[in-house]
Amino acid sequence: MTLDKQKLRYDAIMKAAEILFVKFGYDKTSVADIAKQAGISKGAIYLHFKSKDALFETLLMSRISRFSYAWLENVEADPKGGLMAGMYIAMLNAMHKDVFITAMMRQDGQFFGSYMFKQNSLFKEGYQQNTRQEFIKMMQDVGCVRKELDPKATAHVMNIISHGLVSIGQVVNEENVPPLEDTIKTLAFIMDKALTPDDGGDSEAGKQVLRQIFKGAIADFEDKYGIDPSTFKDK
Repeated sequence: MTLDKQKLRYDAIMKAAEILFVKFGYDKTSVADIAKQAGISKGAIYLHFKSKDALFETLLMSRISRFSYAWLENVEADPKGGLMAGMYIAMLNAMHKDVFITAMMRQDGQFFGSYMFKQNSLFKEGYQQNTRQEFIKMMQDVGCVRKELDPKATAHVMNIISHGLVSIGQVVNEENVPPLEDTIKTLAFIMDKALTPDDGGDSEAGKQVLRQIFKGAIADFEDKYGIDPSTFKDK
């Protein structure tokens, strides 16, 4: 089989897997289901992926990579994107368009099912609770966040907002939820007033911090998985 045909088959598998995992979740989707959806044999899937978990994780990593690039592009396009409010809103705008990222944010049990509790799942990769706290401290150091704010408490509040935004539909009737665009616009105003220093902050310095972190994350990703995350980037 030529490389072009292998690529077409790989793409068909990924597309079929995404459709079925989104529709039925991890537990209710089998390799046989994915093969049928892709129009290929079950054995052909194992030529690309050693297991259902490997396929699922490749799909997750592709969505995480696309989300990350979309977030960075949103930040770069916004003159105030280097301030915390701008970064956060850019993240939310990128996040709400992706079912996988939204499900990961709220650790959706129906979506991820038993995968969440597997010993080697991406959820067991040792997420560091202080990562956002350290980031806020870095932003304070370059003049993008008010220095009088406690980084740990600020990080905790931002985590609450992130999880609340993607989970609010579970506790509030849909008719009482305003359009997401209005919510994000209001949140941007509140965060700008709460986090941005009185002098307006240094957006370019903040963008440089994010670029530095992004560069390090790409290197870590390549070292761990042997994959260049830019291959998942939307063209």
